[in-house]
Amino acid sequence: MSDILDGVTTFVRVVETGSFALAAERLNLTRSAVGKVIVRLEKRLGVRLLNRTTRSQSLTEDGQAYYDRCVRALAELEAAEADLDSGRREPRGRLRVSVPQAFGHHCVAPVLLGLARRHPQLRIDISITDRFVDVVEEGYDLVVRVGPLADSVSLAARKLGMQYASIGAAPAYLARHGTPRNVDDLRGHAVIAYLRAGTAQPWDVVDVDGQIRRAQVQPQLGFDDMQGIVDAALAGFGLAWLPSWLLSRYEKTGALVTVMENCFRPAQEVHLVWPKSRYLPLKTRCAIDALVAEIPAMIGAPAADAPRVRNT
Repeated sequence: MSDILDGVTTFVRVVETGSFALAAERLNLTRSAVGKVIVRLEKRLGVRLLNRTTRSQSLTEDGQAYYDRCVRALAELEAAEADLDSGRREPRGRLRVSVPQAFGHHCVAPVLLGLARRHPQLRIDISITDRFVDVVEEGYDLVVRVGPLADSVSLAARKLGMQYASIGAAPAYLARHGTPRNVDDLRGHAVIAYLRAGTAQPWDVVDVDGQIRRAQVQPQLGFDDMQGIVDAALAGFGLAWLPSWLLSRYEKTGALVTVMENCFRPAQEVHLVWPKSRYLPLKTRCAIDALVAEIPAMIGAPAADAPRVRNT
């Protein structure tokens, strides 16, 4: 008797992604392999599940009915595995995590390395990128987001803390060009910009009076990688907005100093995000607990005299 579940997961993924090619990518298969699975499934069931053309695909009436039941069946299997998982004390299996570059290197990776050391049956795959990933579509178990979260019915989230940012520069640069004291002083200074989708992000500053002001600056250099910004600042190329927790590491050695200490960038929330599910796998729960326990102390808090943002 053939395996009744043979091809079911592939079929569901094809429907969910709307594409054989995308389903193949998510399942780490070739497109032709996915096509053969669907053909075998249709042959075994004796019905056509999908109407296929060179450009599109759609469910047949039988396909829609079968898909609905497959989704419910897979949900029950997921629940059964979660029940078994909850009885274990040792997390195991593959955990896929995506984190921003600097935050990932300096904060998240050390925590997850410790988790891997404590749980050798847990395989952790970490993608370190500033690219905005689709948690569900790309199959991630856990993602770190810095900044506001969009509303989503498919995702759950837990706040890790607030990320504050300050302006830093190398002492040699300040010796050559002077130290700015307020937002107006930034005009004419060389700055190093953070690029998002190829566009330099504006320098919005919470001034000493609590007002958010946009500094009139012209970047000489731009990076889409925070560590690249740090390296340029260390080389004396100009002023750089850096997360306060990252800047403080270089201040301790004297390589960088904070300027305009009473001015800050508006703080950003940091969240853990994962696919919403009735049952949270033990491997994901252990990673969340470890990050919640350690990350807040790493990113710290702003100086006591940080200005409060005033609504205008």
